[in-house]
Amino acid sequence: MAIIFSFPGFESIASHIASDLKITRGDMEIRHFPDGETYVRLNSPVEGQQVIIICGLDKPDQKIMGLMFFAQVARKMGAKSIGLVAPYLGYMRQDKRFHDGEAITADIFAGFLSQIVDWLVTIDPHLHRHEKLSEIYTIPAAAIHASDHIADWVKSNIARPVLIGPDAESSQWVSEAAKKAGAPFMVLSKIRRGDRDVAVSLPDVATYHDHTPVLIDDIISTAHTMIETVVHLRALSMRPPTCIGVHGIFAGDAYDRLMSAGAHRIVTSNSIPHKSNDIAIEDILATAVSAMIKNNHSHKG
Repeated sequence: MAIIFSFPGFESIASHIASDLKITRGDMEIRHFPDGETYVRLNSPVEGQQVIIICGLDKPDQKIMGLMFFAQVARKMGAKSIGLVAPYLGYMRQDKRFHDGEAITADIFAGFLSQIVDWLVTIDPHLHRHEKLSEIYTIPAAAIHASDHIADWVKSNIARPVLIGPDAESSQWVSEAAKKAGAPFMVLSKIRRGDRDVAVSLPDVATYHDHTPVLIDDIISTAHTMIETVVHLRALSMRPPTCIGVHGIFAGDAYDRLMSAGAHRIVTSNSIPHKSNDIAIEDILATAVSAMIKNNHSHKG
């Protein structure tokens, strides 16, 4: 028996998975007191059940206490196990100590989540110096990929696309999506001088002037890298590009600035709720959740 709950904003994904896997949809309440502290209540019984919680970990500092409280109360109510579906997994960037005294937050956060839940499913985590989640997570952790869905979206919506990755880190997503979409691709080089200071190499686009450029990256956060690339492409008289991100964080006014830079359209998956969502990922999440349920990962204590 399994039951699935969701944090605010992820009700649709939870309902889709519940319907697809024919499992119970749980009811919970989570809110904040005037002083900012978190209130959590489970309104559905969970004794003896595999409990699943959908909680995207964008803006993780606003959610992590609620997630911890949820897991603890579910265990006290007799849950057999706690599984976390985090379509976006935060705290993956700081995976190395660059200066003395810095916290390697990717490792610390992984250790924390590994203590409060029994398994994890996420989509395209920002793995840079780590190849697998198992290098930092001590629980079963599945990293699934949106490349098939991106390729399908491109094939259905873009005539004569050329896929472009704005930096070397994006090559894994661009190359996979290009192969599946049957489209050419190129990967640019990027020099990052700071969080908001990024330079991108000029692309060699002479061969692709009659193509529509499609920029693809895993995360659109400040959008500086994509903005720099869009400006270069427009300066080379290419068609206005479509920008695709697996995860759309859009810090501050990033979305508006990217559109103003000359993007024709911005598209993201619904891993983080946003008006740009046009690539649904519920089906691949449901498949991964089903596998975790069948493996019956139960807590150790």
